Amino acid sequence: MFEQFQNLELFPVTVFDVMANLGAALVCGIIIALVYRFIYKGPSYSVTYVNSLVLLTLITSIVILVIGNNLARAFGLVGAMSIIRFRTAVRDVQDIVFIFFALSVGMAAGVGLHVIALTGTIIISFIAIVLVTFNFGAPRKREYLLQITYTTSEENEKAIDAILKKYVRKLRLINMKNLGGSNVEVFYQVDHKVKEKSGELLRELNANDQIINASIFFDEDDTDQAY
Repeated sequence: MFEQFQNLELFPVTVFDVMANLGAALVCGIIIALVYRFIYKGPSYSVTYVNSLVLLTLITSIVILVIGNNLARAFGLVGAMSIIRFRTAVRDVQDIVFIFFALSVGMAAGVGLHVIALTGTIIISFIAIVLVTFNFGAPRKREYLLQITYTTSEENEKAIDAILKKYVRKLRLINMKNLGGSNVEVFYQVDHKVKEKSGELLRELNANDQIINASIFFDEDDTDQAY
C-alpha cells in the first residue's frame, strides 16, 4: 500500500505544464531581482546575488515539479540537499528576506499556482518599494557619531568640553580606547544644536594641537558616511 501511495500520480505533468510553470517563475524572478536592484542602497551590491534571485526562483520551481506528490522523491531531495554547505555570509537582513521571497514564489509557480505567484510578487514588490520610498524604518532623529583622537591632559579635556558644549545639545560616551602612551580614541553619540555647524565643530576640534584627529559619522541607509 505504501508503494502504491509513493507511485500515485494525482497531477500528471506535461511539457506544457513545465514550460508554463518555469515561465511564471522566470517572470516573477525577474520582477524580484529588479525590485531588489531598485530598493537596495547598501555598500556591498552584488550582481551575482541579483542574478541568483532569478535562478533561485526557477530552481525552486523545478524542485517542486520533481517532487510532485511523491513522498520518496521528497525525502530523497531533502537528503541530497542536506549535504550542501552554504558558507557565504549574508550581511543584510534584506538579502535573506529576498531569498525567502524567491523561494516562496518559486514554490507557488512550481505547483502551478501562477495567479498566486504573480499576484504575490506584485503586491509584495509594491509594498517593498513603498516602504523604501517613504523611508518607513528610519528613526525620527539621525544619530551622529563623533570620533576624537587626542592626547590626554586636564587642559586639553577642558578645551574639548568647551567646544562640545558650544555645538552639541546632548552627547553620550560610546567607547574609549587607549592607543598607547597618553593618546586615546573616544567615540561620542551626539545631537547637534545646529546640524549645519558640524563643519565648524570639526574645524575647532582639529585646530587644537593636542587633537590628532576628529571626525563625524552618521548612519544613513546602512552606509557609514563622514564629514
